[in-house]
Amino acid sequence: MHWLYLLLALLFMAMAMKSTAPGWLVVLLVLAALGLFLAWMLGWVASRVSSGARDDVSMISPEELRQLREQAEARKRAAENPVSPDDSQP
Repeated sequence: MHWLYLLLALLFMAMAMKSTAPGWLVVLLVLAALGLFLAWMLGWVASRVSSGARDDVSMISPEELRQLREQAEARKRAAENPVSPDDSQP
């Protein structure tokens, strides 16, 4: 949808180039072309931001976060206290 704003802004720029009346030139250039160009820019930025946003469904629940922390602590304890092969055999 935001590409439509850019096309309309270019159309109004072309109309402003063909205009002979100074009043229409101001209306076409400032109000129409510049306004539509800014609308296109804001729409483009909004679509870029929303395309990079994460989905709420993919967020980690508190229970999953607790399990991940427990696993990380267990790995940390295992790394601090390595079991040698001599200790495991009777």
